[in-house]
Formats: sequence, structure tokens, C-alpha cells
Amino acid sequence: MINVAVLGASGRMGSHVVRAVEAAEGLELVAALDTDDDIAEVAHAKAEIAVDFTVPDAAEANVHALIDAGVHAVVGTTGWTSDALARVEEHLKERPDLGVLIAPNFAIGAVLAMRFAAVAAPYFESAEVVELHHPDKVDAPSGTAIHTARGIAAARAEAGIAPSPDATTHDPQGARGADIDGVHVHAVRLRGMVAHEEVLFGNAGEAFTIRTDSFDRSSFMPGVLLGIREVTAHPGLTVGLDRYMGL
Repeated sequence: MINVAVLGASGRMGSHVVRAVEAAEGLELVAALDTDDDIAEVAHAKAEIAVDFTVPDAAEANVHALIDAGVHAVVGTTGWTSDALARVEEHLKERPDLGVLIAPNFAIGAVLAMRFAAVAAPYFESAEVVELHHPDKVDAPSGTAIHTARGIAAARAEAGIAPSPDATTHDPQGARGADIDGVHVHAVRLRGMVAHEEVLFGNAGEAFTIRTDSFDRSSFMPGVLLGIREVTAHPGLTVGLDRYMGL
């Protein structure tokens, strides 16, 4: 049995993770913590792996505390900056036996969409990303959209593709969205949405769209369980579930 703790256990995602771990073969839920709980309870409960679905302001501190406690971490909380990731990577040098997975999205379809987007990126002149989420989401753009845009930008740079054409010189209201490594990302917050993304590519005379939709948070659970089962086999920092899927 693998002993698992869940941080943010009463939240929208955390509550699903709790149920998924309880129902999964070979896993045992030994701690379910919320915002005001002492993270030291993870170690006291003898958890081997902790899953973090809290809030961006707390996630980095939680991961550092887990590393200090000798606990592997599977993190679905978004809002990570490059500097924050670098700090975690540096901290892990003190514990080379530990693995930390930070995944912008655990839905298998979303992971595949991000990978497909990077494959398609060098073949189109224009590329933009639209993400749609529920209005209770606290960060924008989503971690999935940022990860997608960075993957597109890296693939285009490696192939020597010029930036997407854009004659805009006047945008006082920010209608062109966020600029993530030269790729525009647009965030929609709409009641009734859960987690959705469109990647839009264009050439003269054609368009290509990749879309992924999560209609229920249960869609993330197979990926979370995969992360839990695989994190101990991947020491160090891993960003993106695709690294565990052999993509």
C-alpha cells in the first residue's frame, strides 16, 4: 500500500482526489488536510506521497515543507512562476531521492492536447490559445494555457519560425490577451464552464483547432492517480504529466 495525504482536501479538486484515493487499489488515504491544518500532520501520518490542490499563494511553501519532511509531492495547484520552480528544483538537490510532479493539468485529453499543439506549432504561421474556466478560478491565464503557450513557443523557436503576424499597435484595453513567450493567450471566465482550452493555428487559407474539454472534475482523477503511482520513480522536479506518459 502507498500512504497518501491530500492537501486542500475539502476544495473542489481536493475532495475529488480524496474519493479517488480511497477508491483506488493499492493506495491508502492517511491524511486529509485543509488550509488551517498543520502540514506536519503529513509526516506524522507516515504519508509517502502528498497531493496538493490548494491555492497558488500556499503551494510553493507546501512543497518545500514536504521536501523537508521527506515526502514526495504531486501538485495540481497552478500559478507557478519560473523563479518558484527554480527554487523547488534547487531545494530538491538536498533530497535527490524525492520526486515532485507539478502538472498544469491532469486530464489525459488536456495533456495530449498540449503535446499535439507543440507538434503542430512549426507548421502554422499563426498560433493563439483560448482557455475557458469557471468564474471561481483565482488565477489567469490558467497553468494549462501557460504551459501550452510555452510549448508552442519553444517548438517554433527550435524550428526557426517567425513570430505570429500581428499589426496591432493600439490595445489600451488589453484585448489581445496575455503574451506568453510571444504567444497570445485569452482567458474566459464563465458560469457553467469547468476547464476547457482551444489552441488555434492558422495559415493562408486554412485553420487548425485543437480543443479539450473537462466537463467534470472526475476527468482529472486518472491523471492524478498516475502521478501518485509514478512520482517515486522520477526523482527531482518534473513539470507536466506528459513526462510520465512517455510522450
